[in-house]
Amino acid sequence: MAKWTAFPYDNSAFVYTPATLKKHWARLHAGDAEPFPKDADVVQAWIHFHAGDFQAAYDAGLAAGGAGITVANKAQGIYANYLEKKEKAKLEMFLEISERAEAQQGEEPKNANAYYWQAYALGRYGQGISVAKALAQGLGTKVKGALETTIELAPKHADAHIALGAFHAEVIDKVGKLLGRTQGADTATGLKMFEQALKLNPTSAIAMIERANGLVMLEGDKRMKEAEKLYADAAACEAMDAMELLDIELAKEELEE
Repeated sequence: MAKWTAFPYDNSAFVYTPATLKKHWARLHAGDAEPFPKDADVVQAWIHFHAGDFQAAYDAGLAAGGAGITVANKAQGIYANYLEKKEKAKLEMFLEISERAEAQQGEEPKNANAYYWQAYALGRYGQGISVAKALAQGLGTKVKGALETTIELAPKHADAHIALGAFHAEVIDKVGKLLGRTQGADTATGLKMFEQALKLNPTSAIAMIERANGLVMLEGDKRMKEAEKLYADAAACEAMDAMELLDIELAKEELEE
């Protein structure tokens, strides 16, 4: 496999030990509701992930198997979304994650993150090929179904609420309210999902960014001021790991545009 692009920021504040990882676990995983691993190899994979060493996290997660598959999926998903420059490689990574997550569902039908990472990967893949094209291929139904299953299995999964809100917003933004309805998308549900995500994980920069994007997609310029405030709040968040730092940098970029 080609060498992945290195994390481009100072990660010294994000290098955890098994003990410090356990201490900060609830805060670090408020978004994905992942339980603390029983397997020391999986703990090590998460240590790589939080430090921004996404390729090492991916390799260690795959090697560990079981709960390690979730680390591999998250590491590859976050890497592809933020750091992979080649569009073709990025789309291939998203399809790989989706396939691996679907296989994981067969092994562990009650594993919420097996459904979440399938939805995340297919959602990002759909954005890459164009939302309209993805909907025509039936990916919208898959994404929505997987996210609803995630929330059913883990009602406090803040990231699934964000992603479901983004699904409703993206569909309505790209195909309109009328056609959006045929995909099960509606404005009220989208807004409710974003609100719930921030209630579940109030310090999440990505929840603020996605809500800001969603408000403008769903309700237009009248929500622009509110969106700008959310970007500013996200940019002022304090990162606890490499992924959060990437989210905060994204918020700063949105503010500059």
